[in-house]
Amino acid sequence: MADARNVLPDPEPGQDELVDALVENAFMTMAALTRIGAEHDMSLTQLRVLGILRDRRVRITVLADFLGLDKSTMTGLVGRAEKRGLLQRAPNPDDGRAVDVFVTEAGAALIDRARAQVDRELAPRIDELTPAEQRRLQSLLQRMRPAH
Repeated sequence: MADARNVLPDPEPGQDELVDALVENAFMTMAALTRIGAEHDMSLTQLRVLGILRDRRVRITVLADFLGLDKSTMTGLVGRAEKRGLLQRAPNPDDGRAVDVFVTEAGAALIDRARAQVDRELAPRIDELTPAEQRRLQSLLQRMRPAH
C-alpha cells in the first residue's frame, strides 16, 4: 500500500504559513534596504522617507502617520535630511499653517542610485518567478497595501 504522504497533494498553505512567508520576505527586503541605506549613510527609516517622497509632496504629519512616527521624530528626520540637501520644506499651498516636505534634486539623485541598487539586490529573487508569476505577485501585493 502506498504511503498517503507520497500520493496526496500538499495541503493549501494556511494563514500561519502565509504570514511566515510574508515576514521572511519582509526581513530579506529590509536587510537589503538597510545595507543600501548604510552605504549612503542613511538609516532604514531615512531611506523609507526618501522612497515615499520620491514622487510626491506631503505634509509632515501625513508622512509621520504613514511611518508610524510621532511628529517630533519626523521633524528631526526631515531636519537631518534637509541639512544634507536631500529634502526641503515649504508651506502647503492649500493650507498655509501646514508644512509640506519634498525631495530636492540631490535627494532625487540619491533615490535613483539607491533604487538601482535595490533593483540589483532583489533581482535574483524576482527572477526566480515567471513573468506571469511576477505580475500576479505584484497585483496581490498592491491589493494588500493600505489605501493611503
